[in-house]
Amino acid sequence: GYTGYYKGVKVSVMASGMGMPAIGIYSHELFNFFGVENIIRVGSAGSIQDHINLYDLVIAQGACTDSNWAKQFHLPGTFAPIASYELLSEAVKACENVGATYHVGNVNSSDVFYGDHVDVPEGLDSVYGLKKMGVMALEMEAAALYMNAARYGKRALCICTISDHVLTGELTTSEERQTAFTTMMKVALDVAVAMENK
Repeated sequence: GYTGYYKGVKVSVMASGMGMPAIGIYSHELFNFFGVENIIRVGSAGSIQDHINLYDLVIAQGACTDSNWAKQFHLPGTFAPIASYELLSEAVKACENVGATYHVGNVNSSDVFYGDHVDVPEGLDSVYGLKKMGVMALEMEAAALYMNAARYGKRALCICTISDHVLTGELTTSEERQTAFTTMMKVALDVAVAMENK
């Protein structure tokens, strides 16, 4: 973790680990023990739409999931985790200001990274199902973050850079993921500045 200043505004940046259990712990503690009001997750995602390309940004308006995370809240039916509209609208403005190629919509937060779909003919059926419903990309944290924010009356947003294309096999290198995803970071920092007094 690191706390510093961006455009005169105090911002903390930290790793959240991978997956919903990890970000669930971090966000719970930040929201409840440290007085954090806004959490913006930045990271990578895999595109499952033909028109969403490597290096495009996806802003997760909502987060589908195959996780059991919501069960702990004892809710009837299905809960639909969504982003904070305030953070979302500021992120769209920031993307416009920096000229980023971005897409706003649904992502899928999965518990699985290395799935058992490679050797099974029907393994990609679930991905095509998500694709036909307009889900933009696959990632692993947004749904838990959004549910925790909803539970504790806080704000959360997930902004990802497309690092690979699940359906075409295109991908970025680990070096590119480490050094070339700066547009996403600038957008997130600009959102933090915009939210300073909100």
